[in-house]
Amino acid sequence: MDGILNVYKEKGYTSHDVVAKLRGILKQKKIGHTGTLDPDAEGVLPMCLGSATKVCDLLTDRDKTYETVLLLGKETDTQDISGTVLAEAEVTVTEAEVLECIQSFLGAYEQIPPMYSALKVNGRKLYDLAREGQVVERAARTVYIRDIRILEVALPRIRMEVTCSKGTYIRTLCHDIGQKLGCHGCMEQLLRTRVGIFSLTQAKKLSEIEALRDAGTVEHQLIQVPDLFPDHPRVAVKEAAARLVYNGNPVKKSDFATPLPEGAEQILLYDHQRQFIGIFKWNGEKHRYFPEKMFYTQGK
Repeated sequence: MDGILNVYKEKGYTSHDVVAKLRGILKQKKIGHTGTLDPDAEGVLPMCLGSATKVCDLLTDRDKTYETVLLLGKETDTQDISGTVLAEAEVTVTEAEVLECIQSFLGAYEQIPPMYSALKVNGRKLYDLAREGQVVERAARTVYIRDIRILEVALPRIRMEVTCSKGTYIRTLCHDIGQKLGCHGCMEQLLRTRVGIFSLTQAKKLSEIEALRDAGTVEHQLIQVPDLFPDHPRVAVKEAAARLVYNGNPVKKSDFATPLPEGAEQILLYDHQRQFIGIFKWNGEKHRYFPEKMFYTQGK
């Protein structure tokens, strides 16, 4: 099977656990996930099957939306409620002060990745070093908080919806809000509700996918690669140019059989028989579209 499956990751599973279980359910080895979710977190985890594994990195780059509960008054080593408590403080801030502080994180924000993360330093994952009791210096990275919507305030807890760029750690955001308020903070709950076009309402739990497999309808749930890029123009090449693009060669605008919108940087390229070839990107210096991701496997 080739395509992207919208999986609901349940608590207690790592993202790699979900890959392993899905391989067993679907009897297919070529499966990859699109961004790690912590074991205690749950929600949307798109899984790429077959040739669609080529777009795993592109999906990882998409903005994401989370629903989270920030608990003020506690700091932990993992920055979430499952960690060891390092410090506690009485929460004396007002609701208005909390809301003003949270809103100050909108936009570009320099975030230091947590020690308990899969990022590597000198070839070793940070969480492995953290489990050995080591703390190493981590460079801050610019992330973007696109939107924060407050859903409920019942101090010391704040439930909020956060839309953010790739590479954002929500538990670090919770920690940083607590630090700025001067009373500590950690993440108590995390639910990922959206990754790009994938939303929580369509996500399927592993047990549901197993039932769909037994009914022979799993493939009906697959999103095909072109549907991930609704903003990319779909362009077909002339029959004379088809063999060139089958072999991954760049293509000129004069090779197109269908009109091309002006200024299109990336396109979804099809052959003259409307078979999907791949994602091509414009190179202004060479005045051609070059393959970025190839999906065509037949007709060579």
